[in-house]
Amino acid sequence: MAAEPGTKEQEQEAGAEESKKNAVLENIQQLGQTNTVSGESNIFCLTIIGQIEGHIVLPPQNKTTKYEHLIPQLVAAEQNSKIEGVMIILNTVGGDVEAGLAIAEMVATLSKPTIALVLGGGHSIGVPIAVSADYSIIAETATMTIHPIRMNGLVIGVPQTFEYLDKMQERVVRFVTKHSNVTEEKFKELMFKTGELTRDIGTTVIGIDAVKYGLINQVGGIGDAIRELNARIDAKKATLSGGLVQ
Repeated sequence: MAAEPGTKEQEQEAGAEESKKNAVLENIQQLGQTNTVSGESNIFCLTIIGQIEGHIVLPPQNKTTKYEHLIPQLVAAEQNSKIEGVMIILNTVGGDVEAGLAIAEMVATLSKPTIALVLGGGHSIGVPIAVSADYSIIAETATMTIHPIRMNGLVIGVPQTFEYLDKMQERVVRFVTKHSNVTEEKFKELMFKTGELTRDIGTTVIGIDAVKYGLINQVGGIGDAIRELNARIDAKKATLSGGLVQ
């Protein structure tokens, strides 16, 4: 019996569609992205959720974001001429300090407009990432925990260990105060406050308070973030057009 006309083409189309679905599913599973920088949108959305995994692989039951996944995506977004702005969505408990600072430095040095949106929480090393963008927004119910640097595992009780911790902490303080409106004195006051966190020192800052202290620019949500990013993209285009005319 002869095959119906168009059957082969339909099978090829169905196969291509299935491959596309599998690729999308792979991106969601591996990178937390519905699409990568090759998508049609001029805005690249980078999500940072769970715990930021750095040099040590965390247990499989932990929800993690691997920094070796994020850095290549930021490089690709910077190089892709179709991407005009980057949005970072944060809901993280923190994690590896050096990995977090590496991501924050990458975001801060992008040439394209960037917006950070804190949903749920932007705790610990998530704070430098939140302030690394050109403009930061926090949900009304979102929180940010500010506390001193901590170490896990074997700690050698010598003065050099404490000096190393102090230097690491100063790196975080300098970065946050440079990329936000909070003063060093206020940030350290929040960092070393006692009596607020159980079994720890530090402060949990909620939505409007993060804006009041100068850590975050405004309280808002996804709509506010997209509007602000589009406005900055348009402003950059206008500046570039003006430069070309001159």
